[in-house]
Amino acid sequence: MFGKSIKFNNFNLKIKFNKKKKILNIYENLIKEKNEVILSLDKSYKDTFSKKIVKKFKKINQVLVIGMGGSILGSKAIYKFLKPKNKKFIFVDNISNTPLHNDNKKKITLIISKSGSTLETISNSNILINKKNTNIFITENKKNYLTKLAQKLKAEIIQHNNFIGGRYSVLSEVGMLPAQLMGFKPEKFRRLNKLINKKYFINSLIQNVTSIFDLVNKKKTNSIILNYDDKSNDLFSWYQQLVAESLGKKGKGILPLISSMPKDNHSLLQYYLDGNKNHFFTFFFAKEKNTKKIKNRSLLDTHLYLKNRGLNEVSYSQFLATEKVFKQKKIPYRSFIINNRDEKTLGELFAFFIFETILLGRAMKINPFDQPAVELIKEQTKKILISKKYS
Repeated sequence: MFGKSIKFNNFNLKIKFNKKKKILNIYENLIKEKNEVILSLDKSYKDTFSKKIVKKFKKINQVLVIGMGGSILGSKAIYKFLKPKNKKFIFVDNISNTPLHNDNKKKITLIISKSGSTLETISNSNILINKKNTNIFITENKKNYLTKLAQKLKAEIIQHNNFIGGRYSVLSEVGMLPAQLMGFKPEKFRRLNKLINKKYFINSLIQNVTSIFDLVNKKKTNSIILNYDDKSNDLFSWYQQLVAESLGKKGKGILPLISSMPKDNHSLLQYYLDGNKNHFFTFFFAKEKNTKKIKNRSLLDTHLYLKNRGLNEVSYSQFLATEKVFKQKKIPYRSFIINNRDEKTLGELFAFFIFETILLGRAMKINPFDQPAVELIKEQTKKILISKKYS
């Protein structure tokens, strides 16, 4: 679908033309309206940071990133999926008492929060920021806690685009500054101009969204990702937040669940195959060239079929076998096979999933860009802390 880098097999469902036409109309209107999120997927998007900042700090090989949710999950996915050489990134995206190893090497501390008032980010920053390090803040251009702290520290402040929410911000400065510090180029991630000119990409996207919308209307609301690539765990954590927070409103939504394969063959597969039928599935596999091989001399005669096999080949065989059984049982699924692990591939996956989520939101008649229920927890937490109640 995307080219040689990604092989995509869509849901094998019969969908009426008028349903596809409805999703296509939503897509065409989205493109026409010049939505800020969609614009961030294009190579013409202008980051709010200058190349001078990257040039100034690119030789620093240790980076501590502090943030929550969409502010950090995108860059974390990039780091894990692409594994940059000679760069050590530590991501702090939860409240934890685990101490970080400290040495005398130069470090960058990158603090990210759109609102500048995220409680967990403020708490972690208070404990982890070191004045000796290079401190960079990405936050909205307004008076908030983090801008005041940055000014006090005389740190770099980079403007967070006001029109792009955290979970959609991976290809804006929020994800692309960390990516550049890892040694990657933003223009290689941003593929919108080429993707929207590919008929096969658009047709696959529309068929995919129409199929998911149809499945949800049939009460199949659990989206289970069967992930055979451990380097993509953080990619699907990003996807999980994108879908759950964007679509979980007004009693509607999709619950994305990540299943680590083939490990979960021995715990959850029985349920997937023979339990409740309120799910649809995404198979995800990445081909690797240099994986560990089976030691032939240690093989017993009963398992000589493993001779000269690499672990990636064994895992791929399990992937294909599971796909075959799902097809036989008529369980709805789609599959992604990654042939090349680079910025282009990851950028196309980001774009596909972002389009998918926005189109589904509009088809479901909900706003895919807000998260009103989450604000209730923030308000209650603040009230409890102010009242000094703790037991």
